[in-house]
Amino acid sequence: MLVISIIVSIILIASAIFIVLASKSRVNSKEGGPDNMKQIYVYFVLFATLMMTIGGSVSVFMALADIVSPAPYHQSFEDYRQWSADYDASKEEKKSEEDLRKSYEEMVKSDAEQAKARAINTLIKSFGWIVIPFPIFLYFQRRIPKKE
Repeated sequence: MLVISIIVSIILIASAIFIVLASKSRVNSKEGGPDNMKQIYVYFVLFATLMMTIGGSVSVFMALADIVSPAPYHQSFEDYRQWSADYDASKEEKKSEEDLRKSYEEMVKSDAEQAKARAINTLIKSFGWIVIPFPIFLYFQRRIPKKE
């Protein structure tokens, strides 16, 4: 989420710069007004799509790191036992230490599986930030005239 907010803020700043440069070029330049405007537009699109692709790449790397090394489960067995004892106070039967340990291990395993599923979901979403803007970047990059 942080990556997306950074990308959006960069795009907003770049669009403000684009507007300022476009208005200055129109005032200062008598020749090549529309051509200069097109050139600025092409560079703006290149900048925006490059930022989106870089942000997507960073997000892909973070998702892969979460898949390879997920965050550990933070509740200790003693905390779980305490919470379970408070929860079971209203019931007549109490769970044995062995049942509590088994339940705790299942919860830790379930949490690890959920963390991995979230990381895979984030990975798939992050590829969208690469796959969608990258062809646009390549298209506009080919529109830049080559200097000899």
